[in-house]
Amino acid sequence: MKVKTNLLIDLGVCIALLLALEPALTGIPIHEWLSVALTGTLVIHLLLHWNWIAGVLTRFFRRVLQVSRLQFVVDVLLFIAFNAVMLSGFLISREVLPFFGLRPLESRVMSGLHSLSADATLLLTGIHFALNWSWVVGVTKRFVLTPLSNLFKRKPQPASAAAQVQPE
Repeated sequence: MKVKTNLLIDLGVCIALLLALEPALTGIPIHEWLSVALTGTLVIHLLLHWNWIAGVLTRFFRRVLQVSRLQFVVDVLLFIAFNAVMLSGFLISREVLPFFGLRPLESRVMSGLHSLSADATLLLTGIHFALNWSWVVGVTKRFVLTPLSNLFKRKPQPASAAAQVQPE
């Protein structure tokens, strides 16, 4: 997969996740439908990174870099937290379930689980981002900063035509 595509998908996921984690900012309908879209995006994200996941999993108990092992553990915990927030959110949904003709659960336990797992998802996403910081910086330099700096560089101009007068 192309690195640029990966960067764009990850950036979109990050922005959507931050918006979805603040329902007061977007309102409940957008919060719920954006969260449904994020679930599909998570599947795409996992498929795009499947080779890394499989590679670390097969080497997990062998000599593998501690950072890779930590990244894998954080990613598994993030996967669990994200699934918990999505499942609990779906079950207490006030927009998505009624859209499909279903009644939401009215449960304080499920609401509490939703809130707790949303907080865990935010925390683990921050750790995931920090553990992948060198990739973020490298790709941002490559695909954002370098093209921008090239736009603003002045190319050396040849001597003016007036200074190079040729005899007739």
